[in-house]
Amino acid sequence: MEEIFINYRTGDGEKTAALIDQELVRRFGRDHVFRASRSIAPGRAYPDTLLRALRGSSALLAVIGPDWINFQSRLRDPEDWVRKEIEEAFACALPVVPILDGRRMDRLDKAQLPPELALLADIQSIPFDTADPESGLRRIVDAVADIIPGLHDRTGVESPARTSDSVNNSVGDASGTTVQARDFTGDVGGTVIKDVQGSNIHTGSGDIYQNSRHVSGGRHVSGDGMTYFEGDNHGGVRNQFGGPDRREDDGR
Repeated sequence: MEEIFINYRTGDGEKTAALIDQELVRRFGRDHVFRASRSIAPGRAYPDTLLRALRGSSALLAVIGPDWINFQSRLRDPEDWVRKEIEEAFACALPVVPILDGRRMDRLDKAQLPPELALLADIQSIPFDTADPESGLRRIVDAVADIIPGLHDRTGVESPARTSDSVNNSVGDASGTTVQARDFTGDVGGTVIKDVQGSNIHTGSGDIYQNSRHVSGGRHVSGDGMTYFEGDNHGGVRNQFGGPDRREDDGR
């Protein structure tokens, strides 16, 4: 039943692994997240439990802390469980997401990895800054939701980072009707404000049509989106358009 397998090394990243586990459990439920120290009950044989959980998962999160690469002797041991879990994930064609635990963590270097784990250096990773855990957890939850779209978020709250287009509108001293929509058939797409009293407008790029009786003719302004005004405008209208700010670890 576990669809998210958290891979980590004791002594290097287990605190971050516990934070990730806690947030994923809160969002998706205990039955969908496997972390060995929590999920394996006392008295159970851990090798079989680990492999069975891993093979039944849909993704593996590999928490890589500052000293992870320094465990060279263990990483090069085929019986090392951190290595075995990642190798098994590769063998099962599971998505593997490296979580770089620490503000100063660098991308992995293939030359420092055993050949069986060299692929980790080519995989897009997620930086996790322990000084700002909320941001890291949000990105991890978003990545998991993208990889496993069938997961149900029990909180019912969509992360702001998953919103493809964010629009913030404020209208001051408005009397009349205000309508906001993403798509219109015809010349207008975005926001329509009728019979509004005001004059302050802030927008990005796209087309803005102002047809107020206080303006002779029509004015077209280039911005991010499209806004149409009709009627006397004596208040404040501000539109702010933009997408999420995502830091991608793409090696550039």
